[in-house]
Amino acid sequence: MFLTITTTGTPERPATDLGFLLHKHPDKAQAFSTSYGKAHVLYPEADAQRCTAALLLEVDAVALVRRGKGKGRGGAPDAALAQYVNDRPYAASSLLAVALSAVFSSAMRGVCAAKPELPAQARTLRVEVPALPARGGSDLVRRLFEPLGWTVTAEPVALDAEFPQWGDSRYVRLVLEADTLTVAEALRHLYVLLPVLDDAKHYWVSSDEVDKLLRAGEGWLPDHPEQKLITSRYLSRRWSLTRQAMERLELVRLAEADDSAVEEIDNAVEAEAETEEKPTPLAVQRREAIVAALQASGAARVLDLGCGQGQLVQALLKDPRFTEIVGVDVSVRALTIASRRLKLDRMGERQASRVKLFQGSLAYTDTRLKGYDAAVLSEVIEHLDLPRLPALEYAVFGAARPRTVLVTTPNVEYNVRWETLPAGHVRHGDHRFEWTREEFRTWADAVAARHGYDVAYVPVGPDDPEVGPPTQMALFTISTPEKEAKAA
Repeated sequence: MFLTITTTGTPERPATDLGFLLHKHPDKAQAFSTSYGKAHVLYPEADAQRCTAALLLEVDAVALVRRGKGKGRGGAPDAALAQYVNDRPYAASSLLAVALSAVFSSAMRGVCAAKPELPAQARTLRVEVPALPARGGSDLVRRLFEPLGWTVTAEPVALDAEFPQWGDSRYVRLVLEADTLTVAEALRHLYVLLPVLDDAKHYWVSSDEVDKLLRAGEGWLPDHPEQKLITSRYLSRRWSLTRQAMERLELVRLAEADDSAVEEIDNAVEAEAETEEKPTPLAVQRREAIVAALQASGAARVLDLGCGQGQLVQALLKDPRFTEIVGVDVSVRALTIASRRLKLDRMGERQASRVKLFQGSLAYTDTRLKGYDAAVLSEVIEHLDLPRLPALEYAVFGAARPRTVLVTTPNVEYNVRWETLPAGHVRHGDHRFEWTREEFRTWADAVAARHGYDVAYVPVGPDDPEVGPPTQMALFTISTPEKEAKAA
């Protein structure tokens, strides 16, 4: 992965001033460690007339896989191979943008302690990137860079020079030339637009990426004709972050038009935001949905299978229509915490008679689980290895056979909406899998057919029109004596 920056000069303004601007001496070759490999800075040429600084990034492919690997999530064979066979060591991407920021951070901020007058000076600049992924082709490259004052040469790279009939690849050889820009401006343009053209980032995009974008885009992004595309791609198409960035960019534009500070324009918005109610946590929404479904089913005696620390048991105890609540978990520690949460040692006799906690494994049949109106498996199945699911299925649906069974599990399709969840990761390190809506329904339909249940599906949390709800719930019921007899 390679990039060069060249400038020309005169005896009065020597080209070697580039070394002061980049804070890297032209007579030295320097190496810097980054998250994904080693970055080298060297000067192939350096005299008063012409000076070129080169950034070479050696990507550690193993580190890249280790840092990006999700836990508990299987993938297609081609996806697994793509972790090791890809263009990352060769083509400019967000990895090179991160290296630019790490190695030339002072230059990007326009800071030069040795010669403070240099950062503000426009220079004749030439930037070359031999291999740049460009989703959108040469036309998009020009649309992004030309409004910023660059003369753009973007030559498509053939898939194979020996076979021209195969056509061009998605890569271009990029040359940018300008004589009205500063080095700091050039670096900030590259920092934002390299990952935009690749249309991918190789690290998790969280809310702090909005601040990075606005800092690097100061002075040029608010008025860029492709502002929306740049913002969306830079933030990995995360709609909530994109909306936040667009709103802040609009405030900057309005402040500039009104010749006032952004804080003055944003006062009303900030005051309004302070009065907004905080969203209800998903765990609370899930418990509320389960309690409502149990109430609607008419259940009085309820099993909480995999009760964990007892949050659902505690919620059920608040409703007197649930006359017996049993929490079951394989973890003694979890049951101890649940007991403390429920204050069983200080609970009145009448209330204590309604609740029981005991240890048990859902991989085995247990006569203690028989005879209950309803059972809840809330965020449980995804903690089991897939080969063990049939055992749980028989223990609950075949042996215990409550009239109603509620099963909730994460909807993996919704994971792209979690801004703090690293890409490719599951929501919890102990999750052995997370299912799409179709995968969950296929499993639930098969379970219902095998054991004589009907099944309905209920979204839990905001039901996104594209990716569905964050939690999916299946409501199993034995609806007719005929089905009961057939299953028996």
